[in-house]
Amino acid sequence: MNLQVNAPTNIPSNTPVDPAALTIKPTKETYERLQHAHEYFNKALFGSTLPNALITFQRRKGTFGYFAGGRFQNDAGHEADEIALNPMHFASRSQKDILGTLVHEMAHQWQRHEGQPGRGRYHNRQWAEKMKAIGLQPSDTGVEGGKETGETLGHYIITGGPFDVAAGKLLGKGFALTWKDAPQPSSSATGESAAEPVAPKSGKRVRYCCPQCDLKAWAKHDVRLLCGTDNVLMLPTE
Repeated sequence: MNLQVNAPTNIPSNTPVDPAALTIKPTKETYERLQHAHEYFNKALFGSTLPNALITFQRRKGTFGYFAGGRFQNDAGHEADEIALNPMHFASRSQKDILGTLVHEMAHQWQRHEGQPGRGRYHNRQWAEKMKAIGLQPSDTGVEGGKETGETLGHYIITGGPFDVAAGKLLGKGFALTWKDAPQPSSSATGESAAEPVAPKSGKRVRYCCPQCDLKAWAKHDVRLLCGTDNVLMLPTE
């Protein structure tokens, strides 16, 4: 008896290599520019008092970036702070706004080493005053009139302030983060189809994640979860 096996029809085809991809170096190009930006703003806005950080890309929903003090350690025992930027928003934001997020997190880094951070994720008055001093107006709404302190704080750029001027000079010299999310026709084209599915927004439970240790937990959408290890508020991931 002959058996006929039909090949699956939904297997994505391979993607030919763009010859240019054999010579360009996206990782080196991107991270050298981020390192340069951190050093530039460290000198321009913080008097070169901040240690170098390990800058990462994290696709965490609901945030442009975050800071985690002492997140990394090398074999010699030296630690490095983490400054994470969310590349999901690069295509929809201006270069200056992306740099504003970097400096926002650098203000948290300054407070860890030079000030007194708020408890958990609380953005306290000292942090707010430092933000204003470097030219970023803290706001829980991201626009004028918002609260300057609290658990979740954004900011807007103070026109003509120190950051606005410094960022303008850097961008005027041709600085740019040129790698952004590419348009994706479907999840199968990226190889991400095996990712853990997000809980339906209409459901009663969502996933929370600790910004310090990445501990994950499921709970109702309107609860406040505290990480027992790091004593910080866990964030919803969708």
